[in-house]
Amino acid sequence: MDRLVPWFNLKRVPGIGNLLFKRLLDRFSSPRLVFEASRDELMAVEGITPRLASAVADRRRTPHRIEAELEAVFKSGCRVLTLNDRTYPRLLREIPDPPPCLYVRGELEPAMNAVAVVGSRNATIYGKAVARRLCADLATCRMTVVSGMALGIDTCAHKGALQAGGKTVAVLGTGLNRIYPAENGKLSAAIAENGAVISELSLDAGPEARHFPARNRIISGMALGTLVVEATLKSGSLITARLSAEQNREVFAVPGSIDSFKSTGTHALIKQGAKLVENARDILEELPPGSYRQPGANDRRPGSKPPIPPDLTPMDSKIVSALDFYPVHIDELVRKLSLDPGELAAALLQLELKGVVSQTPGSLFSLKAQ
Repeated sequence: MDRLVPWFNLKRVPGIGNLLFKRLLDRFSSPRLVFEASRDELMAVEGITPRLASAVADRRRTPHRIEAELEAVFKSGCRVLTLNDRTYPRLLREIPDPPPCLYVRGELEPAMNAVAVVGSRNATIYGKAVARRLCADLATCRMTVVSGMALGIDTCAHKGALQAGGKTVAVLGTGLNRIYPAENGKLSAAIAENGAVISELSLDAGPEARHFPARNRIISGMALGTLVVEATLKSGSLITARLSAEQNREVFAVPGSIDSFKSTGTHALIKQGAKLVENARDILEELPPGSYRQPGANDRRPGSKPPIPPDLTPMDSKIVSALDFYPVHIDELVRKLSLDPGELAAALLQLELKGVVSQTPGSLFSLKAQ
């Protein structure tokens, strides 16, 4: 615990943010040596003003609350990784403003190869199904899925990786004692058992609006590239995509309907040069050789639909085969399948009751995301 005290102390000097912390660390190699530096030595670092140099000097004595906070961390079962730790994520260390300290619950692999996946909280059935399927395929290829554990696309990304027996990392915009949203408590526990839940914020930090844009740089910074599944033009997911590009990482986007405002952001990214993604192979082929396992002959082909349930009638199977995760109007199904409208409507109702099909307003039908 003693080795962490200078890190927490320097982190709380007013005016010393992540960027200046990194510059001080690059110059002095450790927070302890920062506190031992003279005023002139401190001011030789770009961005350190006389006021900041005085603030550093004023913090040379450790406040009791820092020792109490560290005690709470260890009692909670969490770990704290610093930038100097060998187990700190390799790719995250490379960004201009990495978190000096990371609170970790679970196991974080420093050399992991990861893809960040983000998107709308209020996602469509199509978006959720695509996120889940793509992340399962990525996990099958030994890629770690990094996301923010928000509702919608983030939740489906984590669940897809877990369902495939893979690893996933959740980056919170709160402290580890304040799981947000609360309904993802069980998901958080599952992620910690098959990856890690992490945050740069103190244990009891709440879900303040300013925390979430800042955590986006961690999501993108831990990954070789960022995939945006569904996003509007004003979505926070576009911030993550921009940060990924600024960090010299890949940017991927899943197209949606030209009539859906929830895909306007992803379409804008594609116009700006993001790679259009239809399946996991589109992502993998842009990543460094050796960073993933090649899909085997027995692996489900990335982008494929789930198998048809075995207990369906021949007509039900025919209907399911004509559906996908993107909603289609019942009139289009009538035309495509050459079925009587009343007979088709009755069959769709039964498939909906069986949990195979979902109906959305406007007589639109799609496969139900599992």
